Amino acid sequence: MIDPSARIDERAVVDPSARIGARVEVGAFSIIDADVSLGDDCWVGPHVVLRGPTTIGARNRIFQFSSIGEAPQDMKYAGEPTFLEVGEGNVFREYCTVSRGTPGGLGATRIGDGNWIMAYTHIAHDCVIRNHTVFANGTSLAGHVEVHDHAILGGFTLVHQFCRIGTHSFCSMGSAVRRDVPPYVTVAGDPLAVRGVNAEGLRRRGFENGAITAIRRAYKLVFRSNLLLEEALGEVDKTLRGYPELHSFTKFIRASERGIVR
Repeated sequence: MIDPSARIDERAVVDPSARIGARVEVGAFSIIDADVSLGDDCWVGPHVVLRGPTTIGARNRIFQFSSIGEAPQDMKYAGEPTFLEVGEGNVFREYCTVSRGTPGGLGATRIGDGNWIMAYTHIAHDCVIRNHTVFANGTSLAGHVEVHDHAILGGFTLVHQFCRIGTHSFCSMGSAVRRDVPPYVTVAGDPLAVRGVNAEGLRRRGFENGAITAIRRAYKLVFRSNLLLEEALGEVDKTLRGYPELHSFTKFIRASERGIVR
């Protein structure tokens, strides 16, 4: 089950039934359980612990002292077979902790592709992390959190369970997230408040000026007008319908169960 091209330090402990792909490197004193699958071209530094059932795709880099796929921190958990699924091309820096799912949740924690997860980040059970996100040092997610594509969470951001972080949003350093963060906005503080549109982030990701202007107008209708929320969303639907970027904005807000940051 271990590809012959894998380079495993003789001081590592790798269960022989673990699935280790081509050209994988495993550093000294790391531990990899039987129910772990590592895709091709992964790099695992020293003193890493990988528990299972966990599936990790190709080209992931996991730095020293990280614990990936450990049992969930849930007092109701009684050893049931839950999972962690990680996509391709992610980076987990030092001391990251990622828990598997729970039977009462999704049964799995899921992380997509191309995420940059910095030191001391904690991702709890049943979280869903999509693609190309950035988690700065010390970010902590409680259980059942969703983080959508291209979201950025500043250092020491704390996210309450069941909250959602919208696509292309930005949480400033030390944000305390207790409600959903809509797409495209910047939030900060405790209590958390919306500060504006993440315009610089949108430009960096190739949004055209017309789309950014439309997002700004939608932002003003929802967050800076005297309209009730559904009235404001109705105005966005009517006046800005030519911009598909706003569909995810209004859909996200309407689907919120915890309410949105305002």
